[in-house]
Amino acid sequence: MDNFTYYNPTKLIFGKGQLDALPDQVKPYGRKVLLIYGGGSIKHNGIYNTVMEKLAEINAEVFELPGVEPNPRISTVRKGVEICKKEGIEFLLAVGGGSTIDCTKAIAVGAKTEIDMWDIVTKKHIASDALPFGTVLTLSATGSEMNSGSVITNWEENEKHGWGAAPYTFPKFSILDPTHTFSVPENQTIYGIVDMMSHVLEHYFHQTTNTKVQDRFCESVLITVMETAPKLLMDLENYELRETIMLSGTLALNNMLNMGFRGDWATHNLEHAVSAVHDIPHGGGLAILFPNWMNHVLDDENVFRFKQLAVRVFNVNSEGKTDKDIAVEGIEKLRQFWNSIGAPSKLSDYGIDDSSLEIMAEKTVVASPAYGNFKKLTKEDSLEIFKASL
Repeated sequence: MDNFTYYNPTKLIFGKGQLDALPDQVKPYGRKVLLIYGGGSIKHNGIYNTVMEKLAEINAEVFELPGVEPNPRISTVRKGVEICKKEGIEFLLAVGGGSTIDCTKAIAVGAKTEIDMWDIVTKKHIASDALPFGTVLTLSATGSEMNSGSVITNWEENEKHGWGAAPYTFPKFSILDPTHTFSVPENQTIYGIVDMMSHVLEHYFHQTTNTKVQDRFCESVLITVMETAPKLLMDLENYELRETIMLSGTLALNNMLNMGFRGDWATHNLEHAVSAVHDIPHGGGLAILFPNWMNHVLDDENVFRFKQLAVRVFNVNSEGKTDKDIAVEGIEKLRQFWNSIGAPSKLSDYGIDDSSLEIMAEKTVVASPAYGNFKKLTKEDSLEIFKASL
């Protein structure tokens, strides 16, 4: 494995009733708080009222930024930055899922600079500071609650980019109460399951040697999610099942699973290109694209990792089969599992046809003419994967 330094300063506060910890966590950072949330579900399920009551315990002056989109927009980030500067905000609190948290990270950085945040997202400038922020997670999916990464969309330019600014964009704390995810509907629960599994798979496909411990970490999370997901979809308010999925989503992307190596991340690049143009759910796009990426990059040199995944995670019987046969069967079993829980399998499921393939392929190589770490891909590769995904 590669040399590495592991650093994660986020305090994880996990379990039922842990929102009681909110006042003591916010208090050291100041009284002027910007509360950031999405479409308003937290008002329907009671979380908003509880958060406001907890903030009242420290006499916080609360400002609000509602309406963060599922693919958070740079326009919303700019609104948040304006509020922070105008009102002298001292602390940001994201209450929601990964989109709300990603938006909050961008606002936190933008509030401490005169540089437009899109220039930082697109890496034209580097962040040098951020307002402190915390999170109350209400949807298990992205892992943004315990990492420094963020994804922001510029809808006017049809661009969607991942970025980060460690250590500034790590949450100071994240409160994870599985009961806060009871009201997450079935479709969003499915997308979250696909997203966290995709994060683990992005880690799994790498070229670094001697990662035995990390491989087993990844495999155990995948197996646990696959065992839990069908049960959860039959019982959406089951605490133990929600608890397992919630912790799995956090572990999938807090950099514990990928100590000592760098994963691939080409499929996320492909999905960002699709949803920048068509604004589809991120998890839905990943379910469509990941198996097709796997089939596209599979070759004689890298077949070992595909075979290992097929045998260890998907229980493919290897007797009498070539390594490639085993690998292909494992890929198909991944597709079958995602289909079995209700995830989409074709771009046409979202009404996407071949008319936008060229523009989507172009967007996969905006940052670089070749992308991905497991196997380098070009615009032509993107086109082939998109065609296979129709």
